[in-house]
Amino acid sequence: MKIKIFNREICACALPDTNSLCAKSSAEMEKTMRLDKYLKVSRLIKRRTVANEACDAGRVFINDKPAKASANVKAGDVIAIQFGNKEVKVEVLDVQETVRKEEAKELFRYLT
Repeated sequence: MKIKIFNREICACALPDTNSLCAKSSAEMEKTMRLDKYLKVSRLIKRRTVANEACDAGRVFINDKPAKASANVKAGDVIAIQFGNKEVKVEVLDVQETVRKEEAKELFRYLT
């Protein structure tokens, strides 16, 4: 059960002995991020402005639909990027605001 109150959602937690409610923000319930920022943080595209331009040119798709740079990305989404005559498809595994270079490849996995 979710109740929306002042941009926060309150969900009924499954605690064994209590009927208490816990407050979680929407971001804690499901992490999302702008597409252009995700492409930069995950290092699929080097710069956010380049990611923005690729989206504007219609070369980036989320779940087989053309995506704008402001589209939200969440875990489980499939992103397809067209680089010239080559296409890269990845599945989003995690969404994080900042990540180290070595850990960036853990945010997605390549699809064939």
